[in-house]
Amino acid sequence: MTEVGERAPDFALYDYDRKLRHMSEFLVKGHRTIFAFFPGAFTGVCTKEMCAFRDMYGELERLNGMVVGISVDAPFAQKEFAEKHGLTFPLLCDFNREVVQKYGVVWKNLGGVEGYVCANRSIFVVDESGNVLFKWVAENPGNFPDLEAVKNAL
Repeated sequence: MTEVGERAPDFALYDYDRKLRHMSEFLVKGHRTIFAFFPGAFTGVCTKEMCAFRDMYGELERLNGMVVGISVDAPFAQKEFAEKHGLTFPLLCDFNREVVQKYGVVWKNLGGVEGYVCANRSIFVVDESGNVLFKWVAENPGNFPDLEAVKNAL
């Protein structure tokens, strides 16, 4: 599992427009990036969380922060999810489940569906060099993150 003080694992994932995005794109001088892993588009807590990030995005920008959502959903589902909820920050698609494994945030059998693997709800705040400054991993994917703690990490 990726820990505070370590370098965040590198990745290349497609966004909802099917454009390949690299972690390095989100490491911007003077900024910190929130990698918000979520189990699935259109689910209750995930929708609430991503909409909360949408609603506080201006505040996060004033704190020199940016959000990148990551789930195992296909680009097509994420695009519809983003459009329906007005999400303007990147949503990345880890449909091969490689990045959730690298970060150690795999959740198995979501909703009692045997064999279904997704991201556990988790947040990593990284600096411009890719070092992990803050980490939160839910005890179960139904838990909502403490967004004040995330803001404080910026």
